[in-house]
Amino acid sequence: MSLNKAELEAMPLDRLWALHEEISSILAARIEAEKQELEKRLAVLSRGVASSGDSVGGVREGKPRRKYPRVLPKYRNPKTSETWSGRGKLPRWLVAAMKSGKKIEEFRIGDTGSKSRRRA
Repeated sequence: MSLNKAELEAMPLDRLWALHEEISSILAARIEAEKQELEKRLAVLSRGVASSGDSVGGVREGKPRRKYPRVLPKYRNPKTSETWSGRGKLPRWLVAAMKSGKKIEEFRIGDTGSKSRRRA
């Protein structure tokens, strides 16, 4: 259905308006379909960015992150009561204290072998 400008100008107003409504509804349906497709693609990409154990470009499908057991803190900042489990990167407060000459064992929480450790 290819119409040139002269045919459109010669067309009665009622027919032009009907054609306009038909085109608008087709466009709205196509835009909605394209929007849904883009949202699906965005969701896939977002899952790929959010999961940390993925390979470079791979997307993990349907596997939720593994639940790790809670790790009790082993070190405590006596000034602010901040704690650190001993895993991962040293916290800033501990790095600063060690630079000032203190030893990491000075911040150790109680006896690690006792069963009556407090949870923080």
